[in-house]
Amino acid sequence: MSALVLDGKALAAQWEQQLSERVEVLKEKSGGKIPILATILVGADPASATYVKMKGNACRRVGMDSLAVEMSEDTTTEQLLAKIEELNANPDVHGILLQHPVPSQIDERACFDAINLEKDVDGVTCLGYGRMAMGEEAYGCATPKGIMRILEHYNIEIEGKHAVVVGRSPILGKPMSAMLLEANATVTTCHSRTRNLPDLIKQADIIVGAVGKPEFIKGEWIKDGAVVVDAGYHPGGVGDIELSAIIDRCTAYTPVPGGVGPMTINTLIFQSVESGEKSLG
Repeated sequence: MSALVLDGKALAAQWEQQLSERVEVLKEKSGGKIPILATILVGADPASATYVKMKGNACRRVGMDSLAVEMSEDTTTEQLLAKIEELNANPDVHGILLQHPVPSQIDERACFDAINLEKDVDGVTCLGYGRMAMGEEAYGCATPKGIMRILEHYNIEIEGKHAVVVGRSPILGKPMSAMLLEANATVTTCHSRTRNLPDLIKQADIIVGAVGKPEFIKGEWIKDGAVVVDAGYHPGGVGDIELSAIIDRCTAYTPVPGGVGPMTINTLIFQSVESGEKSLG
């Protein structure tokens, strides 16, 4: 079996070209204005700083702008909420990204939920999640929404299929399950306390690895012909799934790296452009 490679890197590059054209059209219509994504980095975590820089670079590649807000390690919840409120009130800012994680003294959930729904382009608010889960208009959480865009682009059939999501985080596993359910899949959500996990994974037509542990999901657990989506990335270039053991047996798979990761950032930019179009267009 020759598996289809769900190439997120190539797809993100295609989308960047389209988004550049949309930003240019918007710029002409609005008298020179462009979408702006505000990124908030609290503290000096090197990985978080790298992610924020990558997102800023992605903005500039499509002709958008990025407003980088950096706050100290000792920032309080109140100070961060004040900054978010300031950005909510700024008509030139069309999207707000609060980089996860924030320092432990901050109430991260309260700060996420302070972001206005129309600027929640990373899909992290409870209100946005609830609206998305109910089939109402909202920006989807960037990683699962990016996965759905990959599946759609490559014409992966979802309706009626049994999808198994391994992971239940509020920004990946839970919204992933909700999006697949909304697309008419039958969804099983598994997690660290799931019993007989290999048996459940063997039932999956579509398996999404979102557990955050390197190669936790073994290739022998996955049935022949499944569609394999690996949302993990760990040192050594491995994901949450033992991909090397299933490449010759699956129908399609996302490589690591180059699969889900590029489409996560691209989805953030895609939704920021949409927000800019609604505001400026």
